[in-house]
Amino acid sequence: MKRSSAEIIREYGPFPGVDRVAGVTYDGQQVWFAAGDKLAALDPRSGKTLRAIDVAAHAGTAFDGRHLFQIAEDRIQKIDPKSGRILATIPSPSGGGDSGLAWAEGTLWVGVYRERKIHQIDPETGAILRTIETKRFVTGVTWVDGELWHGTWEGDESDLRRIDHKTGAVMESLEMPPGTGVSGLESDGGDRFYCGGGNSGKVRAIRRPR
Repeated sequence: MKRSSAEIIREYGPFPGVDRVAGVTYDGQQVWFAAGDKLAALDPRSGKTLRAIDVAAHAGTAFDGRHLFQIAEDRIQKIDPKSGRILATIPSPSGGGDSGLAWAEGTLWVGVYRERKIHQIDPETGAILRTIETKRFVTGVTWVDGELWHGTWEGDESDLRRIDHKTGAVMESLEMPPGTGVSGLESDGGDRFYCGGGNSGKVRAIRRPR
């Protein structure tokens, strides 16, 4: 496994009225982050929040190109980002212990925190299609250029891990500074990851290694 220190490019926040940042996703222009009772949109250039959708947002967040998906305790909500309406709801795989959420290959990928698993699920029904076992607690999931990455956070240690999506073997680790947690993960499709910062109330941009 290749190990290196995570390079934090920029920190956003803390934000007014936001005590905790959970899931994070990127729609090509804005970074969306889960803040408990709302889903907020952040401009990564100015660092300002542009708007918020009043919806339960407790863990992972994803974007499929048109819709937002948001974990809310034991369910995953499909949301129209323009109107803020909840269009559909499916059960989450673990019924409340789910963490990261990502969209890839027409399906959702859901991290299950303490079970150290990532499930690929049907976005229409919530049915589990396959499961990947991991070595650490899963706190965020993202796909980029055919690579599966997930965030971890155990005690004072946190990192971003690139894993083999067939075996779960760890290929690479970007270690966060001590006490700097990852509570949500998304790639911008280029040279950076966006990470939720848990109780710090921050979002961090991390350089993606090439």
